Amino acid sequence: MMNTKLHTLMAACVLLAVPCMAQKSPNIVMIMADDLGGRDLPVYGNRFNEAPHIDRLAKQGMLFHNAYAAPVCSATRASIQSGQYPARVGIFDFIPGHWRPYEEVTVPHHKVQHLPDDIVTLGDVMQEAGYKTGYFGKWHLGRNAKRLPDARGYDAAHIYAGGGFYKPKFVPAYKAEKGQRLSDTLTGMGIEFMKENQEEPFFLFVSHYDVHVQLDADRDLIDKYLKKETDSDYSCNAVYAAMIEHVDKSVGEIMQAVEDLGLADNTIFIFYSDNGGVDDRFDRKPLLGGDSQDVYPKGHPLRFIATTNAPLRAGKGTLYEGGIRVPLIVKWPGKVAAGSTSEAIVSSVDFFPTFVELAHEERPEGQVLDGFSMLPALTENKFDPEREVFTHYPVYHHEQPMSALRKGDWKIVENQVSGEFDLYNLKYDVGEMTDLKFSYPEKTEELKKALGQWQSETKAQRPVANAEFDASKRYEWGKNPNRNVAP
Repeated sequence: MMNTKLHTLMAACVLLAVPCMAQKSPNIVMIMADDLGGRDLPVYGNRFNEAPHIDRLAKQGMLFHNAYAAPVCSATRASIQSGQYPARVGIFDFIPGHWRPYEEVTVPHHKVQHLPDDIVTLGDVMQEAGYKTGYFGKWHLGRNAKRLPDARGYDAAHIYAGGGFYKPKFVPAYKAEKGQRLSDTLTGMGIEFMKENQEEPFFLFVSHYDVHVQLDADRDLIDKYLKKETDSDYSCNAVYAAMIEHVDKSVGEIMQAVEDLGLADNTIFIFYSDNGGVDDRFDRKPLLGGDSQDVYPKGHPLRFIATTNAPLRAGKGTLYEGGIRVPLIVKWPGKVAAGSTSEAIVSSVDFFPTFVELAHEERPEGQVLDGFSMLPALTENKFDPEREVFTHYPVYHHEQPMSALRKGDWKIVENQVSGEFDLYNLKYDVGEMTDLKFSYPEKTEELKKALGQWQSETKAQRPVANAEFDASKRYEWGKNPNRNVAP
């Protein structure tokens, strides 16, 4: 059945003798990398990795310098699909979640181990607005049939279900070309979806598994980077660099397909990452996999280090800037100035209200949206320089459980084990090296109060004292006891 709004629009076109194509809503293509750090791309100053297609995308669009995500995958994906902070939606860690049973505190469990069933998803809203919707790649928001993308607002979907980069499995099953790399298969799915739906507005979400560990890439690309001169200020992992180039190739091929279909002028193209880069695995295991395990010999540090987020502090699994500040590039011909940059503070919760506005759709009744539309920042360079962005990660990963608020140039971080707060000024100290809480007590109290109010309003879950605390075993990792609950 045709969407009511689309039917009304077409009727109006007929009555007014206006070509309907002139009224067509913009197509939206969103490509998301997995674990790509905020300083991994040449457009953000990286001098070792290569990404010529993403370079071109930035020259044609807007590069954001203050884009944020959650510190891990499921949390960011839940926030995009719901328009809510992970603390509110109840998915604040990866699914099923990290677990250290003998630590000083016991961390909370997710409300459910999937995107809650009562959430109206971004796919639902875009479908209602008359869009054809497609989702291909990593989902990580529930794995049974009722919780997959094709049951949550996406007309076409295949999610990555394991198998690595060279023998991937999909749900629903998908017969990929033998030996084809996962990134290439996902690219092909996306291009085919656009071809099939080019006569209607479409929303395509390609969710890559690159550059997630275990690191694995084409050997010819790896060899290229092994021979390349390194940068003393960067880790220069050849396998990781090759994986970035695989993502870049996908971006280039999808951009070219949009152009070949004659849709470039009416398509918004978005490139984003789900969290900061992995400096090393949380469990300190080697991070090379597949046929790339022998790229570096035993004892070599690059068997354990994927990337360096410097000058940002730390990486994935933390609330420091290296864990949550991510790449974001948006191209929209005629609307977004080519080659522009933005200092707007934006977050993963902003995609939902942005897409709602683009589609001229109503916000879902009864569902809180925590974000703001990016359209003023994109089209007029208008934004609130004192914008508040909250992140909440009450689990052990690379750091202790934490909660944080950035407001303008200031950022406060709460350690949820010790109860201590640290205050940073990101304008002058993007590396978060100097705690200013004693120098600026009034600012500290202001942000503590705002963070506490937000935690209360969102019912953000907190750790509790652990009666089984054992200092001799505190760093041991276990399996989350809630892992098999309601998948």
